[in-house]
Amino acid sequence: MSVSSPSPRISIVIPIYNEEAILRSAIVDLRERLGPLGWHYEVILAENGSRDKTAELARALCDKYPELRALSAGEPNYGKALREGIRAARGEFVLCDEIDLCDTDFHQAAVAELESGTTDLVIGSKLIAGARDERPMVRHVASLAYTALLRGLLGFRGTDTHGLKAFRRSSLLPIVESCLADRDVFASELVIRTYRSGKRVVEIPVQVLEKRPPSINLFKRVPNVLTNLAKLTWAIRVRG
Repeated sequence: MSVSSPSPRISIVIPIYNEEAILRSAIVDLRERLGPLGWHYEVILAENGSRDKTAELARALCDKYPELRALSAGEPNYGKALREGIRAARGEFVLCDEIDLCDTDFHQAAVAELESGTTDLVIGSKLIAGARDERPMVRHVASLAYTALLRGLLGFRGTDTHGLKAFRRSSLLPIVESCLADRDVFASELVIRTYRSGKRVVEIPVQVLEKRPPSINLFKRVPNVLTNLAKLTWAIRVRG
């Protein structure tokens, strides 16, 4: 999509890291399922420090499909990639997705909720009643434990902060810019600050069935997540 093209109404931001194996098929499938919706949209592939050919493949896909755009955070940093993708988004509505999910059912439900004019942020929760979390049990339990920590440390009132999200860009961009954390906890800070700002947040249940194992081993992530969680607690409790 050229710079001179009319701005899309919907921007779908997808952080990608070492996704060479599934990137092409995921994008082809996503485009096929978005086609019947008649949306004027863009997909932003926010690459972050991949060690395989993900960045090269993303650029090739952008050359083939004009509604795709690619950027690189330059380092393995999910939060930075997500933030840069949101900043680069041109749509009225921003949908944050994962390349192994690409959930167009959530996309449709979230856009309908935002169009009502009464909601600022829509969370696709894999932990709320009615959701179907079909990941390995250890990952489900880890998500529950992480949410419990957010509630205990930061007074989080929801059920989930990671994964699928949708919002009106003009409403939440100031909150995005106020976030101090990155990496694994940027998404959590964004959601928690949105709650604390008094904006209306709605959670809807989603089904999570991943197309491949996580690109980073869960247990290897734990020390970094705890470190970043301490930084997040300082950012919100101390810095405010």
